[in-house]
Amino acid sequence: MPNWIDVAAEADCPAGQALEVVAAKRMVAIYHTEKGFFATDGMCAHQGGPVGQGELCGNIVTCPWHGWQYDVTTGKHQLSSIHLDCFPVKVEAGRILVDVPAE
Repeated sequence: MPNWIDVAAEADCPAGQALEVVAAKRMVAIYHTEKGFFATDGMCAHQGGPVGQGELCGNIVTCPWHGWQYDVTTGKHQLSSIHLDCFPVKVEAGRILVDVPAE
């Protein structure tokens, strides 16, 4: 069963930007790409860096701590089989909602 959580206003995450939010006691990164909104775990698989504070270029986000890069549409690391968890996102009435499993 979906656990849709209202995390931000659509205007809080302009196109080409990322946003760090907390949903279901978990750090989540929201990204606004040309393809729409996407969400991943907000902590880098390398050393827990804040990927939601990273630079977004197209569908690729770069963790600001050590430069690890992920495709935000799949969560896949660009050079290995490592990946970030991805979560469904939808926008309703100007609000961004993310489906993060409850703990």
